[in-house]
Formats: sequence, structure tokens, C-alpha cells
Amino acid sequence: MATAARSRPDRTRRSQELRTFLRSRRARVSPAEAGLPDGGPRRRTPGLRREEVAVLAGVGASWYQWLEQGRDITVSPQVLDAVARVLRMSPAERRHLYVLAGLNPPLPESEYDRTYLCDGMQRLIDSWMPYPAHIMDPYYSAVGMNEAARLVMGIELQENCIINFFCDDRYRARAVSWEENAPSVVGELRASLAEWPEDEGFQLLLEELLANSAEFRELWEQGNVCSAGQRRKELDHPVVGALHFESTTLQVPTRPDLKLILHNPLPGTGTAEKLQRLTEPEVRRAGMHQVAG
Repeated sequence: MATAARSRPDRTRRSQELRTFLRSRRARVSPAEAGLPDGGPRRRTPGLRREEVAVLAGVGASWYQWLEQGRDITVSPQVLDAVARVLRMSPAERRHLYVLAGLNPPLPESEYDRTYLCDGMQRLIDSWMPYPAHIMDPYYSAVGMNEAARLVMGIELQENCIINFFCDDRYRARAVSWEENAPSVVGELRASLAEWPEDEGFQLLLEELLANSAEFRELWEQGNVCSAGQRRKELDHPVVGALHFESTTLQVPTRPDLKLILHNPLPGTGTAEKLQRLTEPEVRRAGMHQVAG
């Protein structure tokens, strides 16, 4: 009973927000932007009328009015997508519409191309120096990194981190914690594939891994799923020796298509001091030569 009592005010507030939200989105779209005549001097408001939104979205005028009034009606993702299209909603606004209408929101989308990395994101990972930080696209390709990531893990721009993890002998030679972390890496990929089942990029990535790594195939057949979070990594670097990290995967709300991976040295392991030494100019040159070899 207490739960039901709390849910009624919640629904009321959500309905009020839905009404306010749709009215504000409708008011900002001009008839010309929607491909309609402007209506001349008889139009009292600059935005679209409810009836116009209904026609353009392919729904009944009464149904759209009920939606905007926050009534308890049945809605579908297809209809909400049509309304969002007519009202020229951004990906974030479209997700907000789903939430207010009581549906599970679609996956977050970015307004930028996946290969685009703004200066602010690069400054963020550069500020993490001398600790490694890199940024991956949805398919685990590195689209940004700082110098420490290059020196410590030997990755370069556009290289695929999960392909390297399973198929690159140089990375395997350094990854002391490989066997410990491999199951969770596969579990994260399975979770991503479930979110994007029709995405050709993920399918091609899976095919390449299945074709080139027996260890990946064995782990994939186990069917485990997990979310990205924190994991501990131990690397045996050819210049400074053992490095111990806590790796954290984050997503920036404005770029939900990208993953930010920060490596924090574990205290008491000497890793922070070794990273400081590794990024000194003379040691850096030696490190890059060792990694390249």
C-alpha cells in the first residue's frame, strides 16, 4: 500500500512534466521547419499546433492531445519516435520523452561522429598524466590516449584494444593478470552485443575474435555477461618492470558512444613512482623503443 501511495504522486508529477515538456518542444518548432505553410497572421503562436503535430506524426489528433495532457494512454516506441522526429528532439530529449511516457528509454546516442574526439576529452586524459588513460569507441578501438597509455600498454590510435588483448603477443607478454581479467572482458562484449544485436560493427568484431583466438572462443561459449566497471591489472613493462593498476571504465554523458578508461596506480606497489620515471624524456625514448620492438 505504501508503495502504491508513493507511485501516484510520482505519476502525477511525471504527467505534469510530460505536458510541459511537449508543449515547450512544440512551441519551438516553426511550421516552416516542419515543412508546413506558416499560417499567416491568423496564427497566434509561432510553434506548431497540436493538430499539426498529430498529422505529421501519423497519429490521431485526440490521441496526441491526450498524450500532451499526460493521460494514462497506451504508447509505443514507434509513435514516440514519430513525435520526437516531428518536434526535432535531440537524442537526450528523445530519451527524456520515453521516460516521461513510462517506457524504457532507448540507448543513449551521441550527436557526434564516433571518431570525433573534442579537445576537451583529450585535455581530460592528458591531465591524467603520468598515469595511463585512453578512450575507446563502441567497438573497442582506441580513438584517444595520453602518452602514458602509449608507453605502458603499447597501443596506438585506431588499434582495437580487445583484438590486442586476445591476439597481440606483445600485449600478452606484458599482461600478467590476463587470465584473471579475460572472462570479464568477454562478458562486457556480450553485454554490448545484446544492446546492439543488429549492429554490423559488433558482428564483424565478434567474427574476427572467434576466428583468431581459441581462448576467446572457449570463454564466449561459457555465456557469461558483466558490466564494465573496475578491475585490477598487473603489467610487466620491459623498462620499469611490474606495474599494478586499478582500471576504471567511465562514460561521459555527452559522449555515451565512448568509453573513458583511467588507470590508477595501486598504493604500495611503487607503480606511481615508476610511471613518473617512465615519462621522463630519456626513459620515455627508451620505453617507446622497447614497446615498438
